[in-house]
Amino acid sequence: MEMKMSWVCLVLGLVLLMTISSDATNFLDQPVHCCFSFVTFEIPDKEILRVEKIYSSCPNKGFVITTPRGRYCKKNLQ
Repeated sequence: MEMKMSWVCLVLGLVLLMTISSDATNFLDQPVHCCFSFVTFEIPDKEILRVEKIYSSCPNKGFVITTPRGRYCKKNLQ
């Protein structure tokens, strides 16, 4: 009986480990940028290195704009 419980615990532990590791891989392909405050100043086009849409599960929608000086969050691109 003790041997069966050991195997059951081992199998359940392995299933839990596989579930956790497979969920973690979904986040590797998606940006993890959530913004809680946004800048209102204009960022010159020539300084913009990259524009990424904020992750869909974030509470606020907008864009992360990367420049040589850092990252800025804006609600819209105008």
